[in-house]
Amino acid sequence: MAELRYGDDDPEPSDPFPVGPLYVPVRPGPSGCAARLFRTPLGDRTAVGFTSASRLTATLGAGQAWIRLAEPALRALTAPLGITTVTVDPRLTAPAPTPVTALTAVTSGFPVSRTA
Repeated sequence: MAELRYGDDDPEPSDPFPVGPLYVPVRPGPSGCAARLFRTPLGDRTAVGFTSASRLTATLGAGQAWIRLAEPALRALTAPLGITTVTVDPRLTAPAPTPVTALTAVTSGFPVSRTA
């Protein structure tokens, strides 16, 4: 059987783990940076990694900070949090929820709601 060759940017779907380190999105934290955690469509928490910086940028935007981590290191980092899933190269993301503010005005000590 011939061994299939492909670049680091294009892992085969049959591979259990991608080849090489992943580009892991991070956010600033009190002790440096922390891996961003996401939710699956069913609501379970998951760690996310991308096989290339261009895939990360296409999904999360140019302003997203990242670090390189091997997949076992990412699993070890998130295991104490009870996260057992690593999602590689997700293509669909939803925007972060924005806080909903109530449109109320206080007049003469009585709250008044604005309704259309």
